[in-house]
This record gives sequence, C-alpha cells and structure tokens, in this order.
Amino acid sequence: MNKVFERPKSLKNTPFRYCPGCGHSLIHRLIAEVIDELYIQKRVVGIAPVGCAVFAYDYFDFDMIEVAHGRPPAVATGIKRVQKDTIVFSYQGDGDLAAIGTAEIIHAANRGENITVFFVNNATYGMTGGQMAPTTLPNQKTTTTQSGRDISITGYPLHVSELLSNIEGVSFIARGSVDSSKNLIITKGYIKKAFLYQIEEKGFSMVEILSPCPTDWWMTPEKAIEWMHENMMKTYKLGILKDKFSN
Repeated sequence: MNKVFERPKSLKNTPFRYCPGCGHSLIHRLIAEVIDELYIQKRVVGIAPVGCAVFAYDYFDFDMIEVAHGRPPAVATGIKRVQKDTIVFSYQGDGDLAAIGTAEIIHAANRGENITVFFVNNATYGMTGGQMAPTTLPNQKTTTTQSGRDISITGYPLHVSELLSNIEGVSFIARGSVDSSKNLIITKGYIKKAFLYQIEEKGFSMVEILSPCPTDWWMTPEKAIEWMHENMMKTYKLGILKDKFSN
C-alpha cells in the first residue's frame, strides 16, 4: 500500500515555485510539520527578509511579516516582548543573516531573546544572482569570485553557528541539512527542539540548515548534493553545537 503524504495544515495549497533542487521547499515543509505537531499554528508569527526567503508568505498558512534586509531578529524581538504568548520565528538566508544582519543576530542572541531562528545556508546570495556571501567556501566560484574565493582578499567563511554558540544568552544551536532522508529527520528534530525551547521560555535558539542552490552553483540538483557532501559539509560540520538544557 502506497503511503499518501498529506500537506501540512500550516502550508497553503500553493505549489512551490523555487528552482529545481532548491532546499527551501523541504525546509518549509519541515517547519510546517513541526508547527502542526505542536498545535501552535494559531500562535505563530513568521518573519522573512529580502532574498529567496521573501516568498515564505506565499506558502505558510499563518501570519508572516516581511521586513528589511537583515532585520528579522529586531522585529521578532519587538513582537515577542509585546505578545509573549506568540511563537515567533525568523527565516533567513546566509546573505541576510550572516552579512547585513550580523549585528542584529549577535545582539538578539546576546540578549537571550526568546525567539527561534532558522538560518538557511547555501553559501551564496541566491536571489540576486549568486554573488559571494560570508559563508562562501574558499575557492568556491560565484558571480563575484569567478576564479574562486580568495581568502587572502575576502577572508574565511563565517561560521555563524559556532560564533553564536559561545554567547551566554543562547540556549540551543544546531546545524542540520536537507541532503538526505536521514538528515531531514534529524533536522526536523532540531526544529522541534528550537520551538519547544521557545514555548518553555528557555531563550534564544537557532537551527542552521545547509541547503543546495543548483541554479547559482551552476550544477544539476544531483551534482549539487554531491558538492554538499564533498565540500560544504566538511567546512560546516553537522550536529548540535550548544544545548544549554541537555541532561
């Protein structure tokens, strides 16, 4: 008997229009499934900035707010402090969170804001043409590093999760991936814990999710997954980086 995968209630009945092989649709589904399982759909407010994340309001079936580039943590802070029973999350790409929003994310974490952040890392600026991002790997080719990223000029990849894990106000930091069925299951568990920690008022939590971008990597979806295994996951190690309340 074939299993029928029903669409989560927290997703609208709208076909995804992301590029073939993009990880955003998978991440949307994981978030929506967790929200349904926790019965919090009517309490949730999601926040998305500029970038491919901007389309989130077309797919999530709860309140979504679009904000200026890099500013989701600030808006999330305001909403959560005014409406403490609201479950607030931001959904941000690496160009947004790790570049223009670096100060925002660091200070929200340092204040221990009781919010949840989902950080989608595809090592490039996805929407605007595939330029180098702070997370771009050494020697990785982008539209602005066509000979490969030169660390002597542009520095090293920014490990945001490792950086935030050293901040006292942070309760939970983990890095997952959407490259395989196994890692989808593990990442969903991280997403659930991040939401639960907010519900339990334990403070700031973030899940970084490695995601392919075949279009801006100039690869087929299959080759993009291979590239993740051979390159990206060696730079950005998967797992839990901080769990303040683990036994």
